[in-house]
Amino acid sequence: MRKQTVKLCQQLLASHAGLNNPQLAAASTNVIGRRMSSGPINSKEGKVLHPDLLNENLKKTQYAVRGELFLKAEELRQAGKEIIFTNVGNPHQLGAKPLTFTRQVIALCASPSLLEHPKAAELFAPDAIERAKVLHTSFNGGVGAYQDSRGNTHVRAEVAKFIEDRDGVGPADPNNIFLTDGASPAVRLCLNAILRNANDGILVPIPQYPLYSASIQLLGGTLVPYMLDEEKNWAMSMGSLKQAVDKARSEGKAVRGLVFINPGNPTGQCLSYENLKELIKFAYDEKIVLMADEVYQENIYQDERPFVAARKVMKEMGEPYASGVELLSFHTVSKGTGGECGLRGGYVEMNNLHPKT
Repeated sequence: MRKQTVKLCQQLLASHAGLNNPQLAAASTNVIGRRMSSGPINSKEGKVLHPDLLNENLKKTQYAVRGELFLKAEELRQAGKEIIFTNVGNPHQLGAKPLTFTRQVIALCASPSLLEHPKAAELFAPDAIERAKVLHTSFNGGVGAYQDSRGNTHVRAEVAKFIEDRDGVGPADPNNIFLTDGASPAVRLCLNAILRNANDGILVPIPQYPLYSASIQLLGGTLVPYMLDEEKNWAMSMGSLKQAVDKARSEGKAVRGLVFINPGNPTGQCLSYENLKELIKFAYDEKIVLMADEVYQENIYQDERPFVAARKVMKEMGEPYASGVELLSFHTVSKGTGGECGLRGGYVEMNNLHPKT
């Protein structure tokens, strides 16, 4: 049918022009064929990656901490103005000194020949040398070699031991821990698994860290905001949560994840034990994945309310919550006493996920 249509158009063009030139007729066929088979516009002004032709989700994404104010500040800095950047937690840029132990261990692992240097004992602390030797033997091929896709087995086991000691509610499984280059990639990894299309929603606290709004937009999901209660020291309001879920579902959204930031960023509060219990019960009842952003757990600036991990509360609540709530917990070396923002390191611990997932 298509060939007949093209041939008819060719004949009409030739007839209209009073021409019987077969070359013109063939050219007309090619032009018409190309136009009829053309799909979406692939380039503009000679560029495939023209701004008008980029992924729509990318164009809508806003990442405030690197946005308009940051760009203006950078412009002023380059013009010779003294600028103090406080858009992100970046301790070393603001004058904090790296921990000597950490940097010495990194140096020895990156260049293991230093362990055999005759002056190694003079240049490096004994505990740093001991630690570097343990790590060096744990990385098959050294730190420059590929490891397990979840991260080095030995390091994951040490992270699991840290979690076990912190929470005091039984062992953590190293096989449920994924090492990442900071907590942000771990968050995006999990959001990418949760979000299927624009009908999938993620509950995010307001105020929030813009990683979440930006990542949800970029992945084509829907942000479902819920308000923290400023009058109660930025506590989680279960009424606000329930209202947000009901509204989203009434609009045809599947609410699949709930982000909470504890200690809060930017609010700085620690959620109470009771608040965490309410949150876990809510997630269980509503069948929602909990995403616990706990990267500031070392940064506590008040004495009345300590940090408590969601995992600890969930386990202490017993069944059905201890094994029935899907919990993703995030941590990083960028915050706390280390403040290693440029030398990336982080993890996500996954509790109660389907074994095939």
